[in-house]
Amino acid sequence: MRLIRHVDEIPAAARGCVVALGNFDGFHRGHQAVIGEAGRIARAMGVPLAVMVTEPHPVRFFAPDTPPFRLTPFRERAQLLEEFGVDSLLVLPFDKDLASMSAQDFVLDILIGGLGALHVVVGYDYRFGKKRGGDTAMLGWMGEMEGFGLTVMEPVTVGLEGFAGEIYSSTLIRNALRAGEARKAAALLGHWWSINGRVAKGDQRGRTIGFPTANVELGDSLEPKLGVYAVRVIVEGEDDYHQGVANIGRRPTFDKRDILLEVHLFDFSGDLYDRHVRVELVAFLREERKFSGLDALKAQIQEDARTARTVLAEPENARSHLGVPTLDRYLAEHPA
Repeated sequence: MRLIRHVDEIPAAARGCVVALGNFDGFHRGHQAVIGEAGRIARAMGVPLAVMVTEPHPVRFFAPDTPPFRLTPFRERAQLLEEFGVDSLLVLPFDKDLASMSAQDFVLDILIGGLGALHVVVGYDYRFGKKRGGDTAMLGWMGEMEGFGLTVMEPVTVGLEGFAGEIYSSTLIRNALRAGEARKAAALLGHWWSINGRVAKGDQRGRTIGFPTANVELGDSLEPKLGVYAVRVIVEGEDDYHQGVANIGRRPTFDKRDILLEVHLFDFSGDLYDRHVRVELVAFLREERKFSGLDALKAQIQEDARTARTVLAEPENARSHLGVPTLDRYLAEHPA
C-alpha cells in the first residue's frame, strides 16, 4: 500500500482512482461496507483503490485536551487498511489550512486536482470542508459537473442480538469497550480490538514473583474498562501470535496512579524491550483490585492465567473466528 502524506506527492500510478472518504476510526463493519463498495467499483473499472483520511482526528485539532478516544491510532488503522487490500492511503494533515478550506476547493484541489478521482464513495453522513459545509448532495452535483461518479452508502445496521435497529458506529464500540465487553466490541468491529505500542522497561516486579510482564503505555488509544483480560499478542516482525493474560490499570497494590497495560505471555522466554506489539483483547476476566501483598497477588495471577487459558481455548474466541477483514472476503460475503 502506498502511504501518501501530501497532495503534491501523489504519484501518477495512484491517480485516476476510486476513493473512499472518511475517518474510519476502528475500521468497523460499517467502514468496511464503504471501502468494500469502493473496492468493488475499483475492480470493475480496473483502477486503483484509494482511501483518504486526516491526521490528527478533527476532534483532536479543535479540542486538543479531549481524553484519548481513538479505537485505532494511525499505525494500526493503516495496517488494517493495507491488509484489507487498499492500494493507496492519502493522509491529509488536519491543520488550520485544511480546516479553513471550502468544500468546493476540497473537491477541486484534492479530489480532482490531486487524486484525479473517477469515483467517490462515502457514508450517508459524510461532511467535509470549512465548518462541515459540504455534504453528499454537494458531492453529487459537483460530480455531475466535474465528471466523477458518486456512491453514498446507506447506514449499516447491526445484526447482532441486543442491537436491534442500531447502526454500526465507533461510539457503539467505544461504549462496549468501556463496559469491558471485549468480545462484543470485536463482533461489532469484525476483527479483534487491540492496543498497540512499544514495550517499555517497568519496575520488573513481575519477574520477582515468576510472572514477567511486557509493559505498554496506552498512548492515544481509548482506555477500556480497567481490569484483567485474556489476550493475544502479536510481536512486530513475527508471523505467529502468543497467548497471555493482561492487566490494564493503576496497580493499586503498589500505589500507582498512571494507567498501564501489563501483559504476561504464556510459555514465552525472550526480550521484548523496545519492540512494537499488538495486544488483542479477547475477554474481560475481572476488575482490578488491591491485594494484601505479593503472595496474594501471585496466587491471583496464577488463577487468572488458568482462566485465560480456558477462555482462549474456546472455539468462539479463536483468532480465525473473526480474522482481519479483506476485500476478497467482503465481496464474497456481499455479492453485488
